[in-house]
Amino acid sequence: MKYIHILIFLMTHDLTFLKKCWEAEFIINKPFTWRRLFRRLRKNNNTFIAWWRLANAMYHHGNEKQKEIGLTLGQKVNIKYGIDIMVGTKIGYNFTIGHFSGIVIGASAVIGENFSIRQNTTIGGCNVKIGNNVYIGANSCVVSCTPNQPLVIGDNVTVGAMSFINKDIPDNCTVYTEKTNKIVIKQTN
Repeated sequence: MKYIHILIFLMTHDLTFLKKCWEAEFIINKPFTWRRLFRRLRKNNNTFIAWWRLANAMYHHGNEKQKEIGLTLGQKVNIKYGIDIMVGTKIGYNFTIGHFSGIVIGASAVIGENFSIRQNTTIGGCNVKIGNNVYIGANSCVVSCTPNQPLVIGDNVTVGAMSFINKDIPDNCTVYTEKTNKIVIKQTN
């Protein structure tokens, strides 16, 4: 990959949102400086979000070559961490991932600030819009099947583990899929 295109992007574009994201997700409680960012990234084994943020910014705001580099960078980082978050996805600042495995977020998803997601979770389908301060538990599935109308999850929502969500969720809710304690065992011949 040609790192010169990354450097040119970083030097020639407005990085206000990108710096705000890196500050909230890595530097925490201190103002952004490049030195602080690099020091945190060097200490932190989990650099997926930092690289994904850069790929996402390049994809959305770069020229054609930078968009291509952003796509390539996004694919490489997804493969390295076993995650599939498309670079076309829009996610607000302070994005956290509890455990890095089996997360899929489609390119048409628009997600607000302070979003937290756990392992083995899928957000996809035609059109999903998620508000601010949303937590999605492990092994959950949020899918929209209607391309003309988005599935909307409001602000301040907690989605419990092992939930299937295919309907709008209003603000200030906790939602989960009810499970039964019934175990079904079928004998096969």
